[in-house]
Amino acid sequence: MEKATFAAGCFWGVEAAYRQIEGVSATRVGYIGGSLESPGYKDVCSDTTGHAEAVEVEFDPEKVSYEDLLEVFWSNHDPTTVNRQGPDVGSQYRSGIFFHTPEQETVARGSLEKHQAAGRFRGPIVTEITPAATFWEAEDYHQQYLEKRGLATCKI
Repeated sequence: MEKATFAAGCFWGVEAAYRQIEGVSATRVGYIGGSLESPGYKDVCSDTTGHAEAVEVEFDPEKVSYEDLLEVFWSNHDPTTVNRQGPDVGSQYRSGIFFHTPEQETVARGSLEKHQAAGRFRGPIVTEITPAATFWEAEDYHQQYLEKRGLATCKI
C-alpha cells in the first residue's frame, strides 16, 4: 500500500471522490502544511495556521496508479484559483499535491505540466507541489462526512 495526499478545497467532496476509486483502501481527511501543532477545524478555518484541508489516500498501486489518482485530483477542482474553491475562500482551500516519495513528485510535476500545456484550464495552474509534512487527522465528524449524511458529492 502507498499513500497520496491532495488538497483541492473542502475536504468532504475530495474524500468522497477518492472513496469511489477501485484500489483505494482508505481515506482520511485532515490538515497539512501549516505551522500549528495538532490543529483543529476552528484553528484551520481561522486562515492563520497555514494548513490546507486535505485528504490522505491509501491505495494499492497494483490496482490504481498514482497517475490515475492525479486525474481524479485535476477533475474535481479548479487548480487555477489561489486560496479558493467555489464559495470557500482562504489558504486552507488551496490546491496542493503533497508528495510522499521522489517518484510521486516527478509524476505530479509532469502531470501538472501536461495539463497546463493541454490548455484544459482557463488560466495558469497554481497548485503547489510540496513534500508531505505531518498530516493532522480532522475531527471524527469530518471523516466520510458526506457518506454519513447520505450524500454522494458536494462538488460545486
